Amino acid sequence: MPKRNDRSALRQNLIFAGVLLALALGLLALRALSGPGLTARVDTTAGQIDLDLTADGVYDLPSGGATIHLEVKDGAIRFIDSPCPDHLCEGFGWLEKPDDWAACIPCQAAVTILETD
Repeated sequence: MPKRNDRSALRQNLIFAGVLLALALGLLALRALSGPGLTARVDTTAGQIDLDLTADGVYDLPSGGATIHLEVKDGAIRFIDSPCPDHLCEGFGWLEKPDDWAACIPCQAAVTILETD
């Protein structure tokens, strides 16, 4: 017959394991509810780059003989202070949903929002 101390230790270990399991399941559920992550794919004449939309910042990238200026903020991206003559790319505003896109034709650059796993 197990001693009282052995039963108490077993009970404590089972409670601890149950708490860890509940915490792990809660974290998995939170990740599933938050949905997919988003990335901005930037295509330029210099190549392709993916920008993480969770990291705010300003990016200056060469393309088409000019430098495009992009801003990432609060999970979205936009063209800012474009060197092109008509500034139409700035008019697209903030891109934040999957498949949102904007292009600067004179600078030969495009930005598309992609879902990541």
